[in-house]
Amino acid sequence: MLDLNSLAMFVQVVRAGSFSEAARRLGMPASTLSRRIEQLEGQLKTRLLHRSTRKLAPSAEGQALLERYGAALDQLVEIEQLHADAQAPSGSVRVTAMAGLFEFFRMDWLVEFYARYPNISIDFLLDDTVSDLVSDRIDLALRMGIETGTSFKVRRITPSAMVLAASPTYLERYPGPRTLRELAEQDCLTISNRNGRNTWRLQGPRGSQEVPIKSRLAVNDMRVLVQACVAGLGIALLPQLMVEPMLAQGKLVRVLPTYRRTSTGTGLQLVYTSRPPVLRRHPPVPRRHHPGPPRHRPGRSLPSGPR
Repeated sequence: MLDLNSLAMFVQVVRAGSFSEAARRLGMPASTLSRRIEQLEGQLKTRLLHRSTRKLAPSAEGQALLERYGAALDQLVEIEQLHADAQAPSGSVRVTAMAGLFEFFRMDWLVEFYARYPNISIDFLLDDTVSDLVSDRIDLALRMGIETGTSFKVRRITPSAMVLAASPTYLERYPGPRTLRELAEQDCLTISNRNGRNTWRLQGPRGSQEVPIKSRLAVNDMRVLVQACVAGLGIALLPQLMVEPMLAQGKLVRVLPTYRRTSTGTGLQLVYTSRPPVLRRHPPVPRRHHPGPPRHRPGRSLPSGPR
């Protein structure tokens, strides 16, 4: 039985003009490629290449083999490529993320993503209210500072602590809390939630504690929450990643600095339902094919020849 992988390697060697160049194109050691060609010659019981220190050329038998099977191998590679294209990710992805996403993350990563996956489109829903992934038909949620729970699959991207902060003007009007009990009496600023509970779970010297709070203002936009905090409306639990510049500039001050929310579930994370996100596929768009030398992909074999 003729080994089509070895035959494809032979064609590549002839077209490249050297074992080293062919090995580079195929992504394999030149010694391995040379051994495969020798095995093919042994299988066919004929010399296919004339080798010298400066030149490599097909023998008469090798040239005949190239002319007979070269075009057919190109067609096999084309079929394999079309099959790979049909399996490539395509369609649209519905993503929910915090409203201020692109104020803190540059667009460069989207440029790279679209270059890698040109057949995917993204529908961003930017809102700090926690969306219902099922009823809102969300494929992915990019969340920060939110406890996700156990009913979803989560891929951690980066940890991010939540810290308590207030403006100097607020702390001039009201003495800063010294204990969690005093925090419960302060004016607090929160992200809107559907269950109506106003509690913060914080980690501190005594471990994890849940604190009931008095929410003076609730909004569904983290950017507005930060602005309200800077304006002096109350104390807020904010992502440290977002407020570090304001802390450095003195616009905000840490409150109860020994307490923070540091659960691994409150960092930046991708969230999806129990099933992995599935792209809504569009039919693949045929692309113009420009014939060229066949390319062998390491780890993937061409079909075997006829028995």
